[in-house]
Amino acid sequence: MCKENNMELCPCGSKKHYDQCCHPIIIGKEKAKTAEQLMRSRYSAYAKHDIDHIFKSYHPDKQKDFDREETQKFAKQSVWLGLEIKETIDGGIDETIGQVVFIARFKFKKSIQIMHERSNFQKFEGNWYYVDGKSVPIKQVIRSTNKPGRNELCLCGSGKKYKKCCGK
Repeated sequence: MCKENNMELCPCGSKKHYDQCCHPIIIGKEKAKTAEQLMRSRYSAYAKHDIDHIFKSYHPDKQKDFDREETQKFAKQSVWLGLEIKETIDGGIDETIGQVVFIARFKFKKSIQIMHERSNFQKFEGNWYYVDGKSVPIKQVIRSTNKPGRNELCLCGSGKKYKKCCGK
């Protein structure tokens, strides 16, 4: 994980320090002001294995279906490589519904995975909640160049050398 002046950068990719970005939302010190801010905090919670925030950020009507044990197992077995927000539709400070389209990259059981989802959010009693999401089909990319060399940067975007990341 990148560090800058001994302060950890937020896993959500905002380039802000974790303590000034998602952490206050995850620990309940601040509320997410927008649907995108909640999306970013949920990604960071997966990266930090904070299952309580993931649970609490589900819409109250959906919390009964939450499997804490499976979610924790998945989060801990994954190495979170990056979040890319592709589109935000509504979900602003003064709105009550919104969508966030994102791509989350993670390594699970030595394999790079991509989650491309259109997530629905709703503000309820002054708080943003994740309602549900639908996978966005990934278009197959055919590489026009050779596989990277062992000492080149990894294609996954982690910033690490290929041999230390996906080339293991």
